[in-house]
Parts: sequence; structure tokens; C-alpha cells
Amino acid sequence: MRLSSAQLFNQSITSVLQKQTATSKIIEQMDSGKKVNTAGDDPVASQGIDNLNQKNALVDQFMKNIDYATNRLAVTESKLGSAENLTSSIRDQVLRAVNGTLGESERQMIADEMKGSLEELLSIANTKDESGNYMFSGFSTNKEPFAFDNSTPPKIVYSGDSGIKNSLVQAGVALGTNIPGDSAFMKAANGLGDYSVNYLASQQGDFSVKTAKIADAATYVADIYVFNFTDNGAGGTNLQVLDSANNPVANVINFDATQPVSFNGIEVRIDGKPSAGDSFSMAPQAEVSVFDTISRAIALIEDPNSANTPQGRAQLAQILNNIGSGVNQISSARSVAGNNLKIVESYTEVHIEEKVVNTSALSLLEDLDYASAITEFEKQQLALNAVSSVFSKVGSVSLFDYI
Repeated sequence: MRLSSAQLFNQSITSVLQKQTATSKIIEQMDSGKKVNTAGDDPVASQGIDNLNQKNALVDQFMKNIDYATNRLAVTESKLGSAENLTSSIRDQVLRAVNGTLGESERQMIADEMKGSLEELLSIANTKDESGNYMFSGFSTNKEPFAFDNSTPPKIVYSGDSGIKNSLVQAGVALGTNIPGDSAFMKAANGLGDYSVNYLASQQGDFSVKTAKIADAATYVADIYVFNFTDNGAGGTNLQVLDSANNPVANVINFDATQPVSFNGIEVRIDGKPSAGDSFSMAPQAEVSVFDTISRAIALIEDPNSANTPQGRAQLAQILNNIGSGVNQISSARSVAGNNLKIVESYTEVHIEEKVVNTSALSLLEDLDYASAITEFEKQQLALNAVSSVFSKVGSVSLFDYI
């Protein structure tokens, strides 16, 4: 077989280039610390590396979402805790104010304290986050959620919505990161049940409605009802209940406060002893606002003509029930925030462990073994030197040297 000088030259230069490429590849690996820098280095390993990098990127996004949710929920839980304590203290202030030994000026001082507490509670409900967004406005974070309206007496109105912002903390797992203001402050369960009661200033008997609930949904008729007590001629009272059209719906002879009054699917329990001529009305109301309840308490305490009257005491019983219900509502909202915070923290641990597993697998696929790489580099360097030497000698040989 005959080899031309050109063929020898081409074979030699190819060998040199191959060894240079192999050497350069090892140098590149040593510089990057990775044994797989391109898909061509190891197609199978490269695909595994891409999958693991995508998983880690997803975990990083989940961790960012968790950090956001943790911060929001922690502040929410703290603010609701302050609101719960404040509302409980307001209830204690109401109990102090109705002490019969207090004078008008002393009651006014307590009322003024309650006004300050109400303003503080309103400030908590209008809390902003670090970005200037209202925390208890639902989705309407640019709107101040709570403010007094122009009615007389003024009431607190809610301008936010019921939106709950969810944060994805795991594939298929979204947790709420906020508590809408209406569910925290405006929708406390009515302390009496499903109806609120309006007592008259003419009330003489020392009584109040203990509960007014829907007992049978199938026969229930929603309406405004009036309770009229009349003399039964034997030292007691009879009771007649009228609907809004003045039609009798219940007649109780010899009223007994130990027995409930039932009509139109409603059950009413009255505590105390009504007097002949007493009357009150009740209207459907399943939910109450803690703000309006406190405002009513302040108005009652400030009115010297009502605070220690049968009407005032009856109103007070209803107010105290509703403030207690407001405390429970805030506490329940706080529990939701606290539980979500615990759940978020548990996913933090899950993602940290997942990141460790993924990073370990990634290291096995792409990290360079420097000891092996240095050995291989020396081998390739030696081979390159040998090939270069041969190429140098072959390149300088000429047939004319032997003629």
C-alpha cells in the first residue's frame, strides 16, 4: 500500500487536532467544575440535568411563594390577635360602665375610652402592608376597607370584597394568604341566633330575649314580629305575637318564661319577667358587625336616661352577646391565618428536603471528579505531545533526502 506525503500529513494533523480537542475539553471541564457542559458531552446525563434543574427552579418558585405567604399570614395573625384582645377589653369596659354605682361623669370617661378603643380597632382593620396595600380589603387592596358613613348615628361600612388571594405552595396546593375584612369584622354570628330585638323605652318589666332562632326551616316565615304582653288578671301576663300585617301568629295564655315561644318555624326564649303593657319587636338578622355593636354600646353608656333602665339592661344583654360573638369571629379568623401559617411552614421543610435530594442527584450527574480529570488531562497532554512530535518529524521528511 502506497501512502503519499499528503495522506501522511493529513493523518498526522487530524491526530494532533483530536488530541488538542480532548485536552481542551478536559481544561473546560476543570474550569467549570462540570463534566457535562453541553448536551454533546453526555446526551443522557444532559437530559437528567435539565429535568433536575427544572425541578429546582419550580421549588425555588414555591419557596418564594411561601416566603410571601409566611410574611402576609404572620402579620395578619398578629393584627387579628391585637384586634381580639382589644375587643375583649372593650367588653370588659362595657361591664364596668353598667355598674349601678357609677356616676354620669364616670360612665362618660369609660365611653370616651371605648371611643379610643374603637378607633384603634378601626386602625387595625385598615392596616396596610409594606407595599401600601390594605390587608383586609380582599382583592380591593387599593381601597380603605372600613370607614364611617354619613348616617345618624354613623355606622362602619365595608368597601372591600370577600376575595381570598391564594399562593401556590406545592403542585396542586394553593393556600389563602389573606383574611377579608367582612369575614373578620362584619359577619359575626348574631348572639341571639337569627333575629335582633328592638326594646322600647316604655319597657317596665326586667326581661330580655335570650335566644331567637329558626327552629324549623320547612315552616319558617321570615318577617318582623311584635310581642305584646297584657294582664292576665291573675298577676301574670298573656302574650300575643303579631306579624308585620298585624295578624296574630301566636297566643300564649299565662306566659311562662321557662317555656319557649314557638311560631312560624321560630323559637324564642325570654329571660326575666315582662310586665303588662310591655312590647318589643324583632327582625331577621343572622350576622352583626362588631363595629356597630361597639358603637351601640357607647351610645347606650352615654345616654343617662337608658343605661340603668329595663330597656337599657335588655339592650345591654344583647350588646354583650354580640360583642362576645364578635370576639369569637375575630378569633376564628385569626385561627384560619394561624393554621395556614403552620401549613405553609410545613411545606417549607418539604421543599428544603426536595432541594437537597435534587441537588445531590444533580451533583452525581454533572460535577467533575477533579482527581480523575487531572489524570486524564495528563494522559491527553502526553498523547498530544507524542503526536505533535511525530507530526513534526513526519512533516520534515522528504524523499529527496534519500536520493
